[in-house]
Amino acid sequence: MFKVRALARSLSRSGHEVTVVTADLGLENNDFFGMSVERCEWGWKVEEDRINIVYLSTIARYRAMTINPALRAYGRDCVGRFDLVHFYGLYDLFGPTLSYFCRRRGVPYLVEPLGMYRPIDRGFMVKRMWHRGLGEKYLAQASLLVATSEIERDELLQAGIPKSKIVVRFNGIDTETFANRPDRGTFRSKWQISPEEPLVLFLSRLIPRKNADMLIAAFAKACPIKGRLVIAGPEGVPGHTALLKKVAIECGIQSRVIFTGPLYDTDKVAAMVDADVFALPSSYENFANAPAEAIACGVPVIVSDRCGISELVAERAGIVIPPESAALVEALRVLITDRALYGRLKLGCREVSDELDWEVLARQMERAYTQVSHANRK
Repeated sequence: MFKVRALARSLSRSGHEVTVVTADLGLENNDFFGMSVERCEWGWKVEEDRINIVYLSTIARYRAMTINPALRAYGRDCVGRFDLVHFYGLYDLFGPTLSYFCRRRGVPYLVEPLGMYRPIDRGFMVKRMWHRGLGEKYLAQASLLVATSEIERDELLQAGIPKSKIVVRFNGIDTETFANRPDRGTFRSKWQISPEEPLVLFLSRLIPRKNADMLIAAFAKACPIKGRLVIAGPEGVPGHTALLKKVAIECGIQSRVIFTGPLYDTDKVAAMVDADVFALPSSYENFANAPAEAIACGVPVIVSDRCGISELVAERAGIVIPPESAALVEALRVLITDRALYGRLKLGCREVSDELDWEVLARQMERAYTQVSHANRK
């Protein structure tokens, strides 16, 4: 996970010793920091400078949940060495198991739900069972819960988590990746898009709540003659891409809507560099990393007020709207035609991008860790 890597690197540069414990999902995935791995009693390990990564051997997996025979032994033998533990995500066995040993050894821990506290897409029954059987004590005994937006903070408050136990820390962006961008025009050249045509980019998983169908229809109204809409991302629900293509045909703009499939690394950055507007009218996003990445490329964004990043975007790096068609049409029209507003928002992208630098966010986490450690000593 990129955020774990970014935080670990930043914390190690500040002089902290960091250990990352995760599941071995295959040797091809073990190049977590671009470093070689070697066998250890728990499975595999990587050591470099002040960062240690332990990959526990895995014998079975169901989505995010893995069965790791060495998990309990690692908790028993190793958890007591740490000053604190930061857990990422829910609906696995790592957190409940290792937090048991944290409580036994008096080691404080934080939990970052990653937007998973309220199930929204699938596995509702399994997730409710996890909360009842494993999650209740695990979350109740955490020193802090880390929310990545005010939206997630409000969800945790509604679930009964005390305000004093919640800290908000946004997701960050990899400034190094976006500092070394492909030349402008690379993506347009590949897909034969004229430099003069407005280019609107949607990049996310293709699932219903992202509202790409709404965006296609809104684009047809906002740009009836000229412009290209790029729909990029992996299909998250079988048949959803076909549905979106059907919407484009019904709107009469199929020749101006490009479906690229997933875009990663340089290809993703090239698309953002060449975009004029990034749009994500999603019905719900805990934070929304893709708009943050577009902002890092200097691209004004349109996001719904159901996206956690909206509090950073509004009046600074883009336009925030309700996830409704009329509002989306108007926002597209304004960003494409009002050059003064567009220029102001484009300038604002730099300020927002600086706030989302992982070095800045890591200092915020250091303060939270210090707070937890001091409280634990009392």
